[in-house]
Amino acid sequence: MLDADFFRRWMTATARSVDREAERLTALDSPIGDADHGSNMRRGFTAVTATLEKEAPDTPGAVLTLAGRQLISTVGGASGPLYGTLLRRTGKALGDAREVSEEQFAEALRAGVDAVMTLGGAAPGDKTMIDALVPAVDALGDSFAAARSAAEEGALATTPLQARKGRASYLGERSIGHQDPGATSASLLVAGLVEAAGE
Repeated sequence: MLDADFFRRWMTATARSVDREAERLTALDSPIGDADHGSNMRRGFTAVTATLEKEAPDTPGAVLTLAGRQLISTVGGASGPLYGTLLRRTGKALGDAREVSEEQFAEALRAGVDAVMTLGGAAPGDKTMIDALVPAVDALGDSFAAARSAAEEGALATTPLQARKGRASYLGERSIGHQDPGATSASLLVAGLVEAAGE
């Protein structure tokens, strides 16, 4: 079973990897976006970890809801609302339970991903974070490690795609040949699950 501590560890692990990979995320964002994805995500997740330390929510749902709220208020651009919606909707789906099973978490995360698709209007193949998140959720039933691999493969697979949503879509065919920064940061979020579980 997964408790509030697990979800706090997930956010902390994600914050560490976003901090480590911030320059790479910005380099990916440079040719097809505003060249600020790394710095925005770093600012957001730094704020998340600081808030979780201060407030220490005691249920999985409360941890994710608070984290999502923090991302919406601190991350610039489209990423804040999208990541914030992902975590808040997942947290809401988990409800007030003190512990949740991996199956319940997988269902809740799927609800979060669906909410992001509704908000951003993106589908798999549009060259967005959805390309990493959908395969990850599909693989979550197997293991966290399988979800991490699926997310990483999904992010890599955005390289030959033409962007159909978001800032990169304005570039048309010039967006082809660049790995999507949002899908890449989404794969870092999924990879954090493995670290949180101590696998």
